[in-house]
Amino acid sequence: MLHLFLLLVAALPWGDTSRLGRPFAKDPSVIKFHGRYLMYFSVPAYGDGRPNDGWAVGIAESSNLVDWKKIAEVPPAGEYEKKGLAAPYARVIDGKVHLFYQTYGNGANDAICHAVSDDGLAFTRDASNPVFHPTGDWNAGRAIDAEVARFQGKWFLYGATRDPQMKVQMLVGAVSTGGFDRSSWKQFEGGSILKPELPWEQQCIEAPSVVEHNGELYMFYAGAYNNAPQQIGVARSKDGFHWTRASDQPLLPVGAPGSWNSSESGHPGAFVDDDGQIYLFYQGNNDKGKTWKLSFVKIGWKGDQPYVMP
Repeated sequence: MLHLFLLLVAALPWGDTSRLGRPFAKDPSVIKFHGRYLMYFSVPAYGDGRPNDGWAVGIAESSNLVDWKKIAEVPPAGEYEKKGLAAPYARVIDGKVHLFYQTYGNGANDAICHAVSDDGLAFTRDASNPVFHPTGDWNAGRAIDAEVARFQGKWFLYGATRDPQMKVQMLVGAVSTGGFDRSSWKQFEGGSILKPELPWEQQCIEAPSVVEHNGELYMFYAGAYNNAPQQIGVARSKDGFHWTRASDQPLLPVGAPGSWNSSESGHPGAFVDDDGQIYLFYQGNNDKGKTWKLSFVKIGWKGDQPYVMP
């Protein structure tokens, strides 16, 4: 039965309706924790005039990766999050859930934050938050869309930033040999690790999501801004620092006219299950962003090239 559900998932995208009354969920990140799947995602402001309204992180649970139920939220906390938080990345480390996320609504001042949870629902913020934003005259100082990978004895932090004019979005990296607090992260030298160059990427590369395969890192990333349309590409690295594209074409393109994701296939979030199968979660819509839903495809390998399984 589970296999049947997974085959049908493309027809069953999910969106949270609790805030706006219509499906609206973005930026998926999935883990398996204490015998269930948890998905962390961005939910928008209510927009009804209530105090302290802003974007937040929603949490949904599932037993099969297909049927999701929202069970909690991570609301803003503290001065640096007062306008909101979004774009979560969750990872289980030593029996705890570590959540990396961005502040929201601060333009060039948005930065990456970190929090930890024993149950995956209630989080304690890192006392050094925000833990990372880039420096250098090649970027605006902004950091969003965090992803953390363990590779060759180091922790790698990947995120998106913009040029000083806040027009072109590109990727930035940092490395730590120890913790996740602000003092532990050292920004890569040499500028952006990946910036838009291909026609379909337009002016944006963002939302890095990383898996390891045969001793290399593979990064699923979003090219172009939302609904431009955004599509998903792949890059690869042998050392975590230097990245090259695995193809000049999108791995997961925008959907066909009339499909649920005909406006976008974007913001990837790769989840590796216990059996090694990779599920690439992503966001989409068919109405230029009035609604947002989440779904996934299964990823297979042909040698050193990932592909979307039928």
